[in-house]
Amino acid sequence: MTGVSRRAGIGYAVVQRLRALGADVFVQGFAPHDAGQPWGADEAGVPALAEELGAAGVIECDFNDPEAPSACMSAATAALGNVDVLVANHAMSCEQDLEALEAAAIDATLAVNVRATLLLVQGYAAQHADARPGGRVLLFTSGQQLEPMARELPYAASKGALHGLTASLAAQLAPRGILVNALNPGPTDTGWATPEQTHDALRRLPLGRWGSAEDAARIVGWLATDEAGWVTGQVITSDGGFSLTRG
Repeated sequence: MTGVSRRAGIGYAVVQRLRALGADVFVQGFAPHDAGQPWGADEAGVPALAEELGAAGVIECDFNDPEAPSACMSAATAALGNVDVLVANHAMSCEQDLEALEAAAIDATLAVNVRATLLLVQGYAAQHADARPGGRVLLFTSGQQLEPMARELPYAASKGALHGLTASLAAQLAPRGILVNALNPGPTDTGWATPEQTHDALRRLPLGRWGSAEDAARIVGWLATDEAGWVTGQVITSDGGFSLTRG
């Protein structure tokens, strides 16, 4: 499970859900990224959060490093034995519109969100040459195909890439018994939104509330179980009706 660095985050809630379902979980996080964002890093730190969650192991690494995905998967394998479910929840975001675009920001965002995810899937799939049952890969998109994200172009590009890769990864990994799906969780209250963004999203949410991290965790938990054994290659939107409205 990647991207576990804040109690308010989706990653933390997903680990709670998987643990409740009886899974042993290995977690990755990178607190310095959160420390540089308006919401800040969790005061406890990634290792303390992993211990709190009862994780079998933890690694703190920067996926901007091309060697980090391999190190992460190796550590997870050492802690768990076989890794049955890969949840790639990590993400880098920066607010850059067309006028503010910087090459370094584009490169870093694509490296963390796309390159690292592909390398994690590569390392994960290498463990499944025997096509044992129960393999799952779960990615995260952001609804970028449903409406413009002009203020976050590097992020939108990276999430669009993951959306497009979902079907191709699913097709290649199906013979190994691995199901690949992605989730668009919609506007989720993890402490990142400004008051203006919160107000605007509420105005467009038919259910009258933002999504919670637990909403996303329930979908991920279901996709990880045998009940979702006939679902692969899908990008699932679970956004409280946000995508049903415009403007």
